[in-house]
Amino acid sequence: MKKQLIYMVCATALLSSCHIYKAYDRPETIETTGIYRDPVSMTDTLVSDTTNMGNLPWQEVFRDPKLQALIEEGLANNVDLQAAILRVEEAKVMLTSARLAFLPSINLAPQGTITKMENTGYVKAYTAAAAASWEIDLFGKLLNASRGQRAAYLQSQYSRQAVRSQLICGIANAYYALLMLDRQVEITAETVGIYKENVRVMEAMKIAGMTTEAAVTQMRAAYHQTEASLIDLKRQVRETENSLSVLLAKAPQTIERGTLDEQVMPEELTAGVPLQLLENRPDVKIAEMTLASAYYTTNQARAAFYPGINITATAGWTNGSGITVSNPGQFMFQALGALAQPIFNNGKLVANLKVSKAEEKIALMNYQQTILAAGQEVSDALHLYEASNNKLMHDRSQVDQLAKTVDYTKDLFQSGQSTYLEILSAQQGLLSAQLSEVADNIQRIQAVINLYSAIGGGRE
Repeated sequence: MKKQLIYMVCATALLSSCHIYKAYDRPETIETTGIYRDPVSMTDTLVSDTTNMGNLPWQEVFRDPKLQALIEEGLANNVDLQAAILRVEEAKVMLTSARLAFLPSINLAPQGTITKMENTGYVKAYTAAAAASWEIDLFGKLLNASRGQRAAYLQSQYSRQAVRSQLICGIANAYYALLMLDRQVEITAETVGIYKENVRVMEAMKIAGMTTEAAVTQMRAAYHQTEASLIDLKRQVRETENSLSVLLAKAPQTIERGTLDEQVMPEELTAGVPLQLLENRPDVKIAEMTLASAYYTTNQARAAFYPGINITATAGWTNGSGITVSNPGQFMFQALGALAQPIFNNGKLVANLKVSKAEEKIALMNYQQTILAAGQEVSDALHLYEASNNKLMHDRSQVDQLAKTVDYTKDLFQSGQSTYLEILSAQQGLLSAQLSEVADNIQRIQAVINLYSAIGGGRE
């Protein structure tokens, strides 16, 4: 009868605790459908199928040899990336420690005593023993701790991937920003030269009585304004070089680079399907591993309601039995099994389980929100590329028309049908359009970089 009762109790415990042995599975409630906004409406350049440019090596996306050299340098030296690599090693050590928790712990515990009583000599006793302790994991406490530590290890790996991806795209963005500024400096410097010559011509015309002092001062003002813009652009070049240098973990210095006209970017952008974000985006994987870790923490909280079984043993040699001392010493062995069943712990176990369940729900919500944010980034990058492409077409047409306007205005001025101020106005419009064209060209390149990052590019 007693055996049957024991069997029934054990069977009930095993049935009620079967959930704590189950490994984490991605929740079926996680939804990825529709997180890309209108991907089919994009131009032919933007392909929406299972092909994913995020799977391309970064060398195939960023083809400028000088940029590739900078990225290689950043991957080798960047402080944030090196710290992320060390955190992976830390998590690996912790995972190994969690796995070894299934094995017994063994410690040497030698000890000796010297006793002297009145009218007696010294009595020396010793024990040279090894003590072993083993926790039997019947209810998944150690199992879930080990699985939770594995989730933390994977999380550190995905964190390293996230830092790596951000570093690659960050270096690329800074590099292309430098190329944009270089081109804008070049355009502005040419315009400064033109304005300087305009001032000389206007001053000569004033002496000849062909124009007024107001026109001369207006031309001088335009010249000084453009000179000030050139100084500001050169400052931005220097600051961008400094920022990029620090990103590469070196002192601020001049960055060797190519030109904007030399750049070649992928002609076909492929974002893949939303489901691929769950496997490719490091931040999405980090959020999932956070959920998995919370899941195993909840299982550990459940396991705390069940008995804990520990076996301890001591073996070695001693010459003291506690009653008499004998020499030489004799071999001794002692074993002890202990079972601890929680009954009342001031509500701590119940509270811990409730808190763990709440944290698991929060992790689930954060996971879904991270997926939505990832979908937004992909959608934004796709639309930015399309908008920049269309805008760039109009920019180039505008530059062409304004260049013709400058030429026509000069011809009209020579024939006496226009004033020099109209030439100035046309030149200012051309300068503004040229600078906008360069900025929009860089914006299109940055859209490619943003998309590559948004779909998980730059992974090892």
